[in-house]
Amino acid sequence: MILRGYQQKTIEQLYDWFNAENIGNPCLVLPTGSGKSHIVAALCKDALQSWPDTKVLMLTHVKELIEQNYQKMIFHWPNAPVGIYSASLGKKQLGEPIIFAGIQSIRKKANELGHIDLVIIDECHLVSHKDEGGYRKLLNDLSNINPSLRVIGLTATPYRLGHGLITDKPALFDALIEPVSIEELIYKGYLSKLRSKITKSKLDTTGVHKRGGEFIESELQAAIDTDDNNERVVNEVISLAEDRKAWLFFCAGVKHSQRVADVLRGHGITAECVTGETPKKERERILNDFRNGHIKAITNSNVLTTGFDHPDIDLIVMMRPTMSAGLYVQMAGRGMRLKSHTDHCLVLDFAGVVATHGPITNVQTPKKCGSGDGQAPVKVCENCNELVHISVMVCPACGHDFPIPKEKKLKLHNDDIMGIEGQEMAVTSWEWRKHISRASGKEMLSVSYYGALSEPPITEYFAVLHEGYAGQKALQNLAIIARNAGMVYSDIMNLTDLNKAASILNASQHPDSIEFKKDGKYYRVLKRTWEL
Repeated sequence: MILRGYQQKTIEQLYDWFNAENIGNPCLVLPTGSGKSHIVAALCKDALQSWPDTKVLMLTHVKELIEQNYQKMIFHWPNAPVGIYSASLGKKQLGEPIIFAGIQSIRKKANELGHIDLVIIDECHLVSHKDEGGYRKLLNDLSNINPSLRVIGLTATPYRLGHGLITDKPALFDALIEPVSIEELIYKGYLSKLRSKITKSKLDTTGVHKRGGEFIESELQAAIDTDDNNERVVNEVISLAEDRKAWLFFCAGVKHSQRVADVLRGHGITAECVTGETPKKERERILNDFRNGHIKAITNSNVLTTGFDHPDIDLIVMMRPTMSAGLYVQMAGRGMRLKSHTDHCLVLDFAGVVATHGPITNVQTPKKCGSGDGQAPVKVCENCNELVHISVMVCPACGHDFPIPKEKKLKLHNDDIMGIEGQEMAVTSWEWRKHISRASGKEMLSVSYYGALSEPPITEYFAVLHEGYAGQKALQNLAIIARNAGMVYSDIMNLTDLNKAASILNASQHPDSIEFKKDGKYYRVLKRTWEL
């Protein structure tokens, strides 16, 4: 099978990273639906054919992903020397050069695995940034056997709640390689668009506490799972769904999922509920009936986020507020596969997750938790001046009742979950220059696009000399621009001389049009088009 252009580029960029003698472990950031399993299969095949003695261990956390990755491996390489080690799949095959395994089954089997050269981890954002947990234990044990062990991660969401980017120290991964964006995959016809509408019903989380940065599930269900909420949401879903065929509901918990399914059935909608407790055969029957169109709606809670793909899902209903940006992207990603009957999936966000995290093309990275040495969160009683913790609602000294804090109402962010609906401008010229940031004093490249005399120029900035993710992202965007502008990217590789790079770029072909939108006080260019 021939890989898509960006899939082949992913492997080339990975090899370039290793060939540059970088120390550590890279992570490939690839959007949901980009075909990670095809990239893994091609990478394993190339590794063994180029270095026959290589031993590869492919790890993930759910059996569905093990099966998908294994099937793609056989599809690419029918005679691949590959085995599966997974208790849930009833297979414990060791000794093959390539092993696809579930972490729960194999985390204590380092001695039986022996010498491993390369570990590939799917959904690697689940690996703890601390030196703890099943993944880290297995990797430490394998590193003791082979100190030269290398690890490659794959994820669509390179961040963890309460930690930030998975490359922020302490961390297992040292670099993010991002070969392709959601926007590019949509524009090239590899992914389906998401559309969103403002909902009248809003699910209120006032008074729900958090633990580890996320809502406490028991409190969240108590607040969300009410007869009134469920009835109002289902009624609105039915009124907005029109003739959509496959509805997927994300709920606040198991009981909530079951009750929403009951309400749907009460309105004549064929609906089933899938939970972690659903027996295997029953779950397979439900999902098959859903794929075949015999069931219109499925409700679930934290079950159908990874390892489940039904391309024809055309309606996603979010009834589960979450502070996890990763969970949000995984939920939305279920609707981005190409469909047989429509060009988009409608997302109805009753839980305010889009407002919390931003459009999925520009998700706000979770911030790190405090180090513990900052100022304690306190407030002062206005009645007796007692200093108390900010969460206290009644003063322990005088009994004064503190007012209930006003919580920001959640609403859909710009009514655009994709974040790709912008304003177009025909470009008549552009101007590149070296720019020095007032905030950091660092040098970067900037470009101003000029249109009609009545239109202000649109300027964007490329932090090509910055370290880490920001610098990598800027270089990747610059490479795309250079290629479309008819340039050889190597001509501007001397990025230490930004004046020279700007001069070369100014002599190249500007785009015929751009699509942009205001992002704070700056502009974000969403699309650049060069007409043939």
